[in-house]
Amino acid sequence: MPTAPQTTDELYEELQANQRRPYGRTRTVTAEELVDAAERFEETLPLVRALLELQEAYTYGSEPRKSPVAFARLLTLFDEQPDVFDENLRHLVFWRFKWVASALRALPEIPRTSLRQWLTEMRERYEKAGLGLQPYYGQAYRLAAHVGEDTDLAFELWAARTRTPLSDCEACEISERALYHLASGDDERALRTWEPVLAGKESCQEEPARSIAHALLPLLRAGHTDRARELHLAGYRGCRRNPSMSGEVGRHLEFCALTGNEARGLELLAENRNLFDEVDSPLELLDFLNGVEVLLRRVEQLGHGELPAAGFPGRTWTVTGLRAEVHGRADDLAARFDARNGTTAHTDRRGARLGRAPLLEALELTLRTRRLDEVAVVPGVPVAAPAARAVAAFPESLPELVARARALDEQGHPDARACWTELRTRVTAPDYTHPDDPAVGPLARLRADLLADEASRRGERDDFTEAAALYEEAAGLYDDAGTPAHAALARAHAVLATAEIPPQTSARAASETPSGLPADGAADTGDTDGIPAEVAALTAAHAAMVRLHAETSGLAPYQEARLLRLRATALGLRLQASRSDGHVAAVLHEVGLLHDFATRHDIPGQIAGALVLRAHTFAISGDLPAAAAETDALLDRLEAHGPAWHLPRALGLRARLRLGAQDAEAAHADLGEALRLAADWPADAVDTARLHGDLAEACMHLGRPDEALRHLTRSAELNLRRGDRFDAYCAYSNAATLSVDLGRVEDCIALLDSLLAEPDVAAGEPDDRLVAQLRLTRARALRAGEDLKAATTEFLALAAESAGWDDDPGSHAMIAAETAVLLAEADEFDRAREAADQALAAHARDPRHEALSNCLRELARLQARQQGSDGLAGALAFLADAGRVAEEAHSAGYEAHGRPLDSALAYEYGRVHAYADAYEDALAALEKALALIGEPGPDNGRAGEWAECVRFAAAMEGVYLERPAPALARLDAAVSRLTALGHTEETEPLTSLAARLRDEE
Repeated sequence: MPTAPQTTDELYEELQANQRRPYGRTRTVTAEELVDAAERFEETLPLVRALLELQEAYTYGSEPRKSPVAFARLLTLFDEQPDVFDENLRHLVFWRFKWVASALRALPEIPRTSLRQWLTEMRERYEKAGLGLQPYYGQAYRLAAHVGEDTDLAFELWAARTRTPLSDCEACEISERALYHLASGDDERALRTWEPVLAGKESCQEEPARSIAHALLPLLRAGHTDRARELHLAGYRGCRRNPSMSGEVGRHLEFCALTGNEARGLELLAENRNLFDEVDSPLELLDFLNGVEVLLRRVEQLGHGELPAAGFPGRTWTVTGLRAEVHGRADDLAARFDARNGTTAHTDRRGARLGRAPLLEALELTLRTRRLDEVAVVPGVPVAAPAARAVAAFPESLPELVARARALDEQGHPDARACWTELRTRVTAPDYTHPDDPAVGPLARLRADLLADEASRRGERDDFTEAAALYEEAAGLYDDAGTPAHAALARAHAVLATAEIPPQTSARAASETPSGLPADGAADTGDTDGIPAEVAALTAAHAAMVRLHAETSGLAPYQEARLLRLRATALGLRLQASRSDGHVAAVLHEVGLLHDFATRHDIPGQIAGALVLRAHTFAISGDLPAAAAETDALLDRLEAHGPAWHLPRALGLRARLRLGAQDAEAAHADLGEALRLAADWPADAVDTARLHGDLAEACMHLGRPDEALRHLTRSAELNLRRGDRFDAYCAYSNAATLSVDLGRVEDCIALLDSLLAEPDVAAGEPDDRLVAQLRLTRARALRAGEDLKAATTEFLALAAESAGWDDDPGSHAMIAAETAVLLAEADEFDRAREAADQALAAHARDPRHEALSNCLRELARLQARQQGSDGLAGALAFLADAGRVAEEAHSAGYEAHGRPLDSALAYEYGRVHAYADAYEDALAALEKALALIGEPGPDNGRAGEWAECVRFAAAMEGVYLERPAPALARLDAAVSRLTALGHTEETEPLTSLAARLRDEE
């Protein structure tokens, strides 16, 4: 707090501001400072309010040792100056006796006799004040349940009593009753009791998050796996990182451990690492550590004790090391509580949790499935995917393994990569000794082979800069080894990789970022003499490879075929970049050279490669029939002569052509077959990730969004495993957007939370616009899930960041507009006006006519609806801005994708005036809207908008202006016209209003 409040009004403003902060250290420290400030005033009331805020901060900030101290000061003031406490403050004092009872139970150093003494104090105070004792018996039951003695009697004494104004809320009491049945072993009754809370019918600050955490395992035991999954996603978000709900976080960790989701459990543990340091409640900490240990034990049992784990601050932890530490601390806490209570309840409950066996082998909790061997992956480093088929065992003999790797590599066989990986492991071992074998050659030759393989992998992930450098290094080693033909081939690869490096790193991102947010910086084409830099680079690369080819002698047929393939590829990429018809012939010429050479020397892989390049060339040039014919010929050849590993890619190519021809059904069939065949080969070799992505697109065309979602997430997962994080995040972003469209809001949020917690994202490594897109999708999902506070916070942060996107003001306009609407929904119209002004300023630089018009009309509607006539001036100001946007759109020749901007604006003028009780003005605006819409026709698609405008105008006229006759005439004429045009559905609201008006005559 920069400066202490100087007046009581300033103090109250600071208190209100602090109450809007989340519970935690910041809120608690500020509350302490405000108590100090309140003590300087002569009045007692400011101190009372400050102490109430401080106790609340201690209670929900998980600091039970301090809560009773704050309450003791409050109670002293209550006893000494009761007149200061009005009815509301008096109620709060008696309510918070329960808070103190809970705080004392959470501290094992407080003797059991002291706990009972406090309950006696509470009972006596309630009786003296003439208050019902049900809240007292509720606390007595909670103490009995905590200690583990006389629980049944205490429950009956509480549950049978009538609720009072000081009873816990319905949601909390339902939860306590359910937990009693759960502890009694009656899962079914517990779940029946919990139902109003789990269904969202009863809630409070802590519910349903607290109940959900305890209900997860009973739901699984009862076979309600889908509901358990849904509630886990929603409930975890309600308690994560919250010190006062650390026990509930622990139960979500336990749920992950017992459902085959150990990797997600470790991810959630990392997200909640703050709880190891911030939970000051021993009871909450014990509950949290019990859940943590269940998770860590399970991970250790699965053989992954060496994995890193988030734990107590001050050192790094492995799963095994953290489990041992947690075990010791939790054992100690349980023993301390049992010693205080004189029972073994906490040790017994802890043992029961640790002894539970997994309830399910695998329950898919989120759209992002992860394995434990992916938890410690370094971003960008590929992870071995689960083996799809058995690969021949590697020879023990290194010369034999080298021979196999080179032979497979000459064929372009996918299994070559596994051999190179095994060789890399052996060669880099500390005890490696290179064999003196002419068949293997010198170490420089083998090192060059490994570098070339690594360069190929980098190129597949579009890391062209690194690929070029590795190929150059390999070429040098090949020279050292006396293999000039290999050196030439490596240099040709380096030349092509260098040509593929984008002029700006962001150029690729700008073209690939999903759903509208471009990458940082415009894509600089770097034109030279009117030729784009990329085209010029590829032209130069082709010329360099032709020279290299001519200058190199001693090439083996497979090497010469590869050089021809690289030459053709360079020209194919040039055509793709230029889209120039003048470049087609050159590509086809090079492809012809490759095809003839490969046919002459019987190199099946390169024959197939030539046919693929030819089909691509026709497709890029727009000759889809020729491309389809080439692809059919390719598939016929592959089925007859192989190589079989080319079939999945060829089927994928034909599927994309069929998608382009609007034959989604045939494309779906091709892609399904491609994936079936792809299972026989390593995913990288057949680009399984792309097949899944294309299949998702086909599914969307066929109206199968759920199937599309599965393929999108599978595509993303495969891209992550091969280290292509950009494509993976793009696919996940699209999956998240689709999941919101499908109403799977919690799936979307859980997926994006997982992605945004990735180390490389936290370090700011990925493209900033892609990360912004992920955050924007998450903010929209939060809004869809009615978590408006969290959504507004994220939108405000994004609006602030996007204000600096000088290269892309249009995206800032869109984000600021959405932020303005959220602020208006929270009745913060001044801040909404500021955000709208930001949107308008950005729109002036990069127009977003429809989005801004929609936003401004919605802002006007919200302000008029919330404030009535008092908000009319502000609402009309928003509409005036919308009018200027509509005029700009008209001048620019812009046509809206949805409702025309002018008629939508006139309609909104009518609605705004209606909210302000200005019915004549509303009717006049609606008449204008009707004129702008025009009479409906049989096929013009405006019948619904016209009918709604008629209904609204008739309501103004007949109901609010009490002129039923003209209103009925309007309605009858509209119904007749719509019926004659065949728009019978649109007549229903009109006939309903007409019937109402006639009944009232």
